[in-house]
Amino acid sequence: MATFRLQGSKVLAVSMTGDSVKAKNGSMVAYDGQMAFKKMSGGGEGLRGMVTRRLTGEQMEVMEVRGQGTCWFADRASEINLVSLHGDKLWVEASNLLCTDAGLRTGTTFTGMRGGATGNGLFTTTVEGTGQAAIMSDGPAVVLRVTPQYPLQVDPGAYIAHQGNLQQHFQSGVTFRTLMGEGGGEAFQIRFEGDGLVYVQPSERNTIGGDA
Repeated sequence: MATFRLQGSKVLAVSMTGDSVKAKNGSMVAYDGQMAFKKMSGGGEGLRGMVTRRLTGEQMEVMEVRGQGTCWFADRASEINLVSLHGDKLWVEASNLLCTDAGLRTGTTFTGMRGGATGNGLFTTTVEGTGQAAIMSDGPAVVLRVTPQYPLQVDPGAYIAHQGNLQQHFQSGVTFRTLMGEGGGEAFQIRFEGDGLVYVQPSERNTIGGDA
């Protein structure tokens, strides 16, 4: 299995001994040794995966990297966080997924209606199995614990990923920006209930459902 390690907070070094990883297309910044790069259509999921992603807007251009040596990955100076999976599943926004062990299974799952919005964020990328995944954030990510006693509300623009036994619900909500007259459409939040971890970033992407 490939070995993942961070060099600083914005570069991922992956050491390989004949094994392979799946990485965001174009994210390789350097390598030593002997490496082969192969673009994978639809995230390696075949025609069904390609069609699903095209319909849902959950785009993920992926390449397979195989060889002997070390490969370094980065993407637009984003902060990188390592997530270890032990037979469990990670849900992550496609744009925030940098690299995974080749043995991890990737897919697409329906996550529900987000504030009545259509076509964006209704489907989320899943990573499942045993191995490591590297996810990105705009600024240092914060990992928040959810317990049955303490559910969590998250701004969709700040959400990166989650793992564990969590249920998510999308709900309209009045926010500070809405009260200040700065809202840009329907404001909504993601509510997480159960037991698990939620990864959020200190910067917000635009969401089709408006500012939250």
